[in-house]
Amino acid sequence: MSEQQAIPDRPATSKTPSITRFIRYEHLIAGVSGGVTSTLVLHPLDLIKIRFQVNDGSGKLPAYRGLTDAVKSIVRTAGLKGLYQGVTPNVWGNGSAWGLYFFSYNILKAWMQKDSDKPLGFERHLIAGAVAGIGTLSVTNPIWVVKTRLCLQYSDPLAGKTQTPQYKGMFDALLKLWRHEGLRGLYKGYIPGIFGVSHGALQFMAYEELKKGYSQYFGTPINKKLSSTEYLVMASLSKIFAATATYPYQVVRARLQNQYTMVEYKGALDVISKTFRHEGVTGFYKGLIPSVLRVTPACALTFVVYENVIHFLLPDR
Repeated sequence: MSEQQAIPDRPATSKTPSITRFIRYEHLIAGVSGGVTSTLVLHPLDLIKIRFQVNDGSGKLPAYRGLTDAVKSIVRTAGLKGLYQGVTPNVWGNGSAWGLYFFSYNILKAWMQKDSDKPLGFERHLIAGAVAGIGTLSVTNPIWVVKTRLCLQYSDPLAGKTQTPQYKGMFDALLKLWRHEGLRGLYKGYIPGIFGVSHGALQFMAYEELKKGYSQYFGTPINKKLSSTEYLVMASLSKIFAATATYPYQVVRARLQNQYTMVEYKGALDVISKTFRHEGVTGFYKGLIPSVLRVTPACALTFVVYENVIHFLLPDR
């Protein structure tokens, strides 16, 4: 080789793209839109689910014979507005949680794909969902504690006595929690909530796999906009799967967050032990029916709103 002959260039070293270039705030807006819409429509079922969950059979809390009895009892003692106790933190919580989840999940998903059009495998969907879930829970846990406390301000206590509300609203509850219970109070139920991150991860994994299977079966692009009915079916199936698999942790978390419990719990393991000892396996599934009735349409509505908003904001994504 002569001295003048050019030396071939070496292949450029491939670099992993910075995660910041995959940030799209449209996912945040679409997620918030879906979360707020579904919460406003279905909050009463969430209220009833929580009241079923914290009823440990001690006889110290109002007991309902079923979903219909719960609705009638709450309306009779507190009016229709009683069905919307705790709606403010629920709107804040679900709006911010869904927004942050969709936002962070899609950043991680796009970063893993690295500009490729090839869909991720189920294991990467699980990883992205778990990381997004932990981050979202760390931000929103105080809101969930407040929501639980507000939902459990009963207007129909035992012996017909009227209970003076402990909290005047969401921000009053946050201040009192911080003042009287500190950071630990704001993060009650965080540990079982971490285990509950698997719920979101399983749900998003199932949803993505259903969309991928649909795309492969019909030979359509993975990001092709589907009909609202198709989104409803996929979101419902993925939610039922995740909710059934992970429901017990919600009971554990609700009992840790309940300020009116007559049973002293030392932590999540103590809740599990005492619930199993006194109520058996069925104790971990109290409130499952109203929960499934709520979360399935709530999730479906959230995903339908999200998908339609995101395709409006990012038509060429």
